[in-house]
Amino acid sequence: MVHKSIHSRRGLMLIVSSPSGAGKTTLTRRLLADDDDVVLSVSATTREPRRGEKNGRDYFFVSHGRFQEMIESDELLEHAVVFENRYGTPRGPVTEALQDGKDVIFDIDWQGTQQLMSSSRAIDLVRIFILPPSIAALETRLKQRGLDSDETIAKRMSKAEGEISHWAEYDYVLVNDDVDQTYKNIKAIIQSERFKRERRPGMSEFVRTLMEECHSREKNLKSKK
Repeated sequence: MVHKSIHSRRGLMLIVSSPSGAGKTTLTRRLLADDDDVVLSVSATTREPRRGEKNGRDYFFVSHGRFQEMIESDELLEHAVVFENRYGTPRGPVTEALQDGKDVIFDIDWQGTQQLMSSSRAIDLVRIFILPPSIAALETRLKQRGLDSDETIAKRMSKAEGEISHWAEYDYVLVNDDVDQTYKNIKAIIQSERFKRERRPGMSEFVRTLMEECHSREKNLKSKK
């Protein structure tokens, strides 16, 4: 019988970043629907909900005062200002999910990523940056999704260069010119990261058992001679 310890592992903290419109939301939602071992880190934000968004599912929509309280009471793993609104990752739900052996997806930008890289859990971070196939394609996607005003789209496009400039700070960089292939690539990255030796603490116990079995076998063979 295979020892149960070989299946134990620490959860991943999976960061997926991109300029707005590059496709990260589509990709992460697909992953969440397909894999029961992956959960979403729901961010807190001071911005107003968009059409169809629900509090607690898409974001925790809070006031500026409540957000400041969360910072001061160390309730956030990271926080940043994006387009004049504040965003942050609540600590409690992430810690609970990781303790349950789940992988947690973070839909955050480079600012939040840098903060998490400075945290005590940096060893469990897997950072993926999604690039658009072109800037023209990025603008087309922003317009087609119909979520933002022309003014907001213009702001997102003007910020794209600065966001893209941080691509080299990530472990993996994918160009999303084919959403199906990009999704397959993300799945492959996650599968590989799950099997890394340092994320499987139970493997040491299993190998120790194998070594003991080897030793016992050799000892028995010698005793029969």
